[in-house]
Amino acid sequence: MSSSLKNKFDGIIFDLDGTLWDSTNNVALAWQSALDEVDYLDEVMTQERVRSITGMTYDSIFDKLFPQLDAVQRAEVQALCGKHELEILHTRGGELYPALDETLAYLAGKYRLFIVSNCQSGYIEVFFKISRMEHYFAGHQCFGTKGNPKAENIKDIVNDHNLEAPVYIGDTMGDYDSATKAGLPFIFADYGFGKVEEGQIATISNFSELKELL
Repeated sequence: MSSSLKNKFDGIIFDLDGTLWDSTNNVALAWQSALDEVDYLDEVMTQERVRSITGMTYDSIFDKLFPQLDAVQRAEVQALCGKHELEILHTRGGELYPALDETLAYLAGKYRLFIVSNCQSGYIEVFFKISRMEHYFAGHQCFGTKGNPKAENIKDIVNDHNLEAPVYIGDTMGDYDSATKAGLPFIFADYGFGKVEEGQIATISNFSELKELL
């Protein structure tokens, strides 16, 4: 792998789901518990369904999954899913990708690290609690904080922390689009949930490759 990207950046901004960990199995269990609480839905929530919407904003997820519901019902389901999701993840978490700790330790020695995700408020904090890796990160932002799209949240991190040459790392086309709109180069994590065919400055097939790349 080329070393041409070494020392070119002053900050790395990460997506969370599909980039740092995979929580889709436990999220599916949590959302199923939520669906079981309402009498107007009779659906099965699978890990595959959760993966199909990973990366979307939290509001858009429920618009796509349950278009047949009216606004009041959809809001109720979203609130229940969010509640159950945080509860189960606080105890069971997600699957951390291999070599996450040692790779973040290496990167934090050279760059300032951040997370920007389309998740609900409290989700990144759960990741920090489960992984015990909060000390590697200088800041984070999510959709749930202000309701802003990912590109705007990326810009907030860049501006708030005075970054001059940051890079974004994610696993979906939505991540690529958001990074591009925010004016950042993009590194594609192809072990995640999505596909990016072109436009990225590099592609990694496992998280530890970042040590060689950056």
